[in-house]
This record gives sequence, structure tokens and C-alpha cells, in this order.
Amino acid sequence: MPTTFTTDTDRLAETVDFVRQQDAATLLPLLLPGLDALELRALVDRCRFSHAALLIFPPAREALHGVLAGCGLSTDVPPQPSVVVRERLAARHRRDPADLDVRILRPPVAGPDGTNRTVEVFTLAVPPGSDLTGIAETERAREHEAHLAFDIERPDPLVLRGMCAIFARHGATADGGGYNPHEDGTVFYFTAPADTKAGYRRVELYAPGDHRDVLAAHLDAHRARHSAETLLRLMTGAWTTQALAVFADLRVPDAMHTDEGTPAGTLARAVGADPESMVTLLRYLAMHGLVASERDGFRLTGLGALLRTDAPDSMRPLALMYGGPFYRSFGALGHTVRTGEVAFDHLFGENHFDHFARHPELAELFDHSMAAASRMFAPLTEHPVVTAASNAPDRRTVVDIAGGNGALLGRVLTAHPRLDGVLLERPHVLDAARRAMDAAGLDGRCAFRPGDFADVPPGGDIYILSRILHDWDDERCREILRHCARAMPAHAHLLIVERVLPLDDSASLATAWDLHMRCNVGGRERRTDHYARLLADAGLTLVGRSPLPLEGNVLHARPAGAPHPAGR
Repeated sequence: MPTTFTTDTDRLAETVDFVRQQDAATLLPLLLPGLDALELRALVDRCRFSHAALLIFPPAREALHGVLAGCGLSTDVPPQPSVVVRERLAARHRRDPADLDVRILRPPVAGPDGTNRTVEVFTLAVPPGSDLTGIAETERAREHEAHLAFDIERPDPLVLRGMCAIFARHGATADGGGYNPHEDGTVFYFTAPADTKAGYRRVELYAPGDHRDVLAAHLDAHRARHSAETLLRLMTGAWTTQALAVFADLRVPDAMHTDEGTPAGTLARAVGADPESMVTLLRYLAMHGLVASERDGFRLTGLGALLRTDAPDSMRPLALMYGGPFYRSFGALGHTVRTGEVAFDHLFGENHFDHFARHPELAELFDHSMAAASRMFAPLTEHPVVTAASNAPDRRTVVDIAGGNGALLGRVLTAHPRLDGVLLERPHVLDAARRAMDAAGLDGRCAFRPGDFADVPPGGDIYILSRILHDWDDERCREILRHCARAMPAHAHLLIVERVLPLDDSASLATAWDLHMRCNVGGRERRTDHYARLLADAGLTLVGRSPLPLEGNVLHARPAGAPHPAGR
């Protein structure tokens, strides 16, 4: 199977031909070189080649029909969501799974003897210019999801253990697996040996029925093989933070192209860096999909382009903040864990709000980093409360409390021309907010109020607290919410944007940010029931919760006793 093609249609066509031509008897010796005749017969007698899989990236879901038809495949097979591949992509590329709409379909293909086979096609739509382009480029180059699959016939524990032993004896290594109760089937994944000649690096053995006893031993082998490597990658995570910060600080993305490579030496001269060190940095970032190595140098991927200074909602300020003052204070995390005190305060002698206020360059960086993060919460503009207010016969007012430079409020006002805004912020921040609103043509629809939480203006229809409460302890949160409750008319709504801790302690970005808030800010993330109690203490009632990208949430609250519908 060639590893590079100019189009996904070519890649899929090659896979279809492969499935049509191969069978277990010819494929297994290529997959496991060194099989003797008895081992080969034992495997061939008990399993059949069922499918090959690959991941493709059509520019739109509608384009998939043409790709399938171009390869002679049925277009009548409806795609279904693929949770497993979506989660793997999200983990590899550090993305929110909600941003990755991965689908799977299995169009039939006839084998050389007329046997029924399939091509397992995973799809992720990547429109031109999408920030998913970097994922597509990396996955096409590395083919992480490409694999071969064999169905085991008449499996029993002895047969399964014997087959796993044969695979291990010839260099294949355990690479995960699982039991699917919906299909009542057990999957064993392997990484093919280094000397495989089959062209695929991953292999799947599928056994109908529940074989979790055999699977447990298989997964133990997988964990033992990967535990040291996993731990080492965790230990070196700080290297990635600094590599991103240096990449952004030197403005290397600004000097790169997304459609052609640039020699590392040219980039080094453009940004004033050491050429050899620049090569090393770019190779490291290529491992993470921010740049791609080309014959003529390095090319900026869609992922790396998010760090350009001129990118819409550039994430460069976030990279500089996480690789700058917050990076330094995270070095004192042990102080927080031992004492419960804020490491930032311990290191710098004051809380981060006061420290940034005394250093204008840091204050500006912090405000820009918060604005960059607001891209996560763009769907707030479609919240039913906001939509209902926009459709009301008279004009309604949205009050953004401590809304930074107005990035989020600007999104709301731009999306809903019938809404007006009030931005409550510190005086020095309002200057930047006025300029931003004016540039967006929104200055005439937004009032700017200098002040603190005690100055929440009365009479609004919608109040927004976006990533505010997680900055503070419970008592301060109650105080902030009481100020909101006193200002809110009976018909008003309060929308709180936060990451919410899961109830079952499952993996979550909120858990990571909980550690960050305690170490650097003195706040914390909370569970939904915790927010509900804080709201109740302030005379407000939590009436709803809806998801946002990157595990954000909108918590919808009303004055106690108010009706729950979105409109007045």
C-alpha cells in the first residue's frame, strides 16, 4: 500500500484493489515473516481476511459520494459515527472530540474467490482552509488508522491464546483492544513486526462473543509495553509548552508559508535565530503536527497557523502566557499542593491580577490571551436565550461582566444586530475594547462601564459571566453572584460560561484547568451541583446547562421564582 497519494480517491482505490486481491493464505506470510507451515495452516484454518481500513478527509461530507463512486464502491451505505477513531484522533492531536465529526462506513468488496469483504472507511470532513488541515496532513502521512482485519471463526479461549502467541512469537506486539457489547464481539489489536511486508502497521483480530478473559492478558501486555514510553512523554510535556512558546515568541509562523516549504536557514535569518537550533525546533514541532517537512524546507500546517499574529482569534497570546508567567509559577506547584496556597502569589509576591496590572505588557498579553480563548465559546451566540432576545419586538441588552476587551460580546452583537451591549471592565481594559468594537462597527451599540463586580449595571436582559467564577473561591463567587442578582430584573437571564468538572472523575479538560487555577490564580473548577448551590445562595436558580467546544459549558440561571422559558 503506497503511503502517499495526491488525493484520497487514489488512496481509497488502492485499498479497494488490495482487499479484492488478497486472502489470508497469501497475506499472513507477508504480515508475519518467518511463519512455518504448521503455524500458517493453524492461522488460515481459523481466520479469514475480512477488511482493510483507512481514514480519508473529503472537503465536505457531501463529497464522499463522489469518492466512493470513483472507486467503484456502493454509495448506499450510510455513514455512522465512529466514537473510537474520534477519541483516538482527539488524543493524538489534542483536540476536543466534539470538534471531530468522524464517520465510518463499510461498503462491500468481493474477494478473489467471491467471498464477502469490506473496506472500512473512516471519514472526517476537512473544508479548504479549515483548522483541521493539519490533522489531515499528519494522518495521511502516518496512516495511523490504516489496518488489516481478520475474523476468527469458531473462537474459544485456547484458540485465541494460541493465535495471540503466534503473533507475539513473530514480532507482533499487543496494541490495545476491547469488547463491544452491542455487537457481542471482542477485538484484539496488534502492531505488525518491523520486518512486515504487508504494507500495514496495525492488525485487528475480531472474535465473535465475549472473550474478555483472554483480552485482559492481551491488554496487560499492551500496558507493560507502553507504560514506560507513556510516562516519559508525560515527563517531557514541559518541552512542548516551551517549544510552542518560542515558536510563537520568535514569530516563526509569520515567516512561514502554508502552501510551500521554507528552508530552516532562511527562517532562522528572518527571525534572528541559530540555524541548527531552528532545524531541531522545527523537527520537534513536526512531530506534533504544527509544521510539515518538505523537500524544500518546512511548511506551516493549519494547526501551526493558529499561532500567526494575523490569524483570526490568534492563539499566539495563549502560547506566550502558558509558556511565560504561568509556566514559571507552575514550577512552584509543589508549594500549592503542600500548603493550599497559590504558587503564583508565592513566587511573585502578589496575585496575578495585581501583578499584571503593574506590568502593562503582561496585562495586555493576558487580555489578548483571554480574547483568543473566546473562540471556544462562539456557539454562545446561538444559545436559545440569546436567540429569543434577538427575536423580541423591542431591543434587548446584553451585559458582559468583566468581559475583557469585548471579544465575546462583540461576537454576540455581530451575530444579532437587534441586540445592544454593555461591557463592564477595568478602565485600562476598556480603552482596548472601545478600539476593537469601533473597528468591528459596533461602537454605537455598546456602552462601556468602568468598574468592578459591585458595579454590575441594572436593567439588562441577559447577563454574561464568561470564565469569571473559576477565578475565585466560593465566598467571592457568592458575592459576585449576589451583585448580579441585585442588578437583574425578574425577567433577566444569567449565562455562565465555565468548564465543569465531571461527576465520575473521568478524563476532562476541566480537571487539568482545576490544577492550573489552584496553582496560578487561586480559583478552581466546579461540578454542576456545586454551581447550583452557589447560585441558590445568591438568590438565583440554575435552570439549564448546554455544551460548548473544548468541554466548555453554558450554565443558565434565573432569579429565584422566575419562569424558566428562554423569552420574557
